[in-house]
Amino acid sequence: MATVKVFDQTNKEVGNIDLAPEVFEVAIRPELMHLVIRSQLAAKRTGTHKVKTRSFVSGSGSKPWRQKGTGRARSGAKRSPIWKGGAIAHGPQPRSYAFKVNKKIKTLALKMALSSKVAEESLIVVDKLELPEIKTKLFAGVAGSFGLKKALIVLNDSNNNIELSARNLPGIKVVRQDMLNVYDLLKHPQLVMVQGAAQAVQERLK
Repeated sequence: MATVKVFDQTNKEVGNIDLAPEVFEVAIRPELMHLVIRSQLAAKRTGTHKVKTRSFVSGSGSKPWRQKGTGRARSGAKRSPIWKGGAIAHGPQPRSYAFKVNKKIKTLALKMALSSKVAEESLIVVDKLELPEIKTKLFAGVAGSFGLKKALIVLNDSNNNIELSARNLPGIKVVRQDMLNVYDLLKHPQLVMVQGAAQAVQERLK
C-alpha cells in the first residue's frame, strides 16, 4: 500500500494518506492506455466533413453529345467526377469516428494512469483547496507554492472560485473527480488531488 504525504495549499505537510494498491499500484500496460486515449480523441471528432457526389452537383443529366461520330471521348453526364465543375469521387461523407471500448478496459486504463503518477512521484495530495474570491492571482500563488507548470487538479466537488480562477493559467486544468480520464492524466505531467477526491476515486475504482 502506497503512503503519500498530504499538504495544505501553502505546501506545508499536514499528514499522510494510504492509497489502495488495487487502484494506485496497478501494473502498467501502455497498449491499453493507448487504446482508451484513441477512443477518447476519436469520439471528439465531429465528422461533419462532406463533399458533393454526382447526385448533389448542379447540372443537367442529359448526355452532352452523341455517343459516336464526334471524335471525342464518350460521356454520359456533365456532373461526372472527371469534368471540371463536376462531382468528387469517393470523397468524405458525414460519419462518426467513435468506437467502443469495454467499461472494464476503461476502468483498468484509468487505474494504470493513476498508478503511473504514483510511480513517477508526480502525485500531490492536498487537504483542501479554497479561495475567498474568484481571482487568478490568488490561484497563481497556490500553483506557485507547488511549482505547478502543467498540472491536472482534481476536486471532489464543483468549486466555482477555484475553477474560474484557474482557467486563465496556461497548462493548468481543473476537473471534478467524476470527470477524471486517462487522456487528461497523461497529458499533464503533474497531478494534484484534493484528499476527498483521492478517497472518492479510490472507492469508486476499487
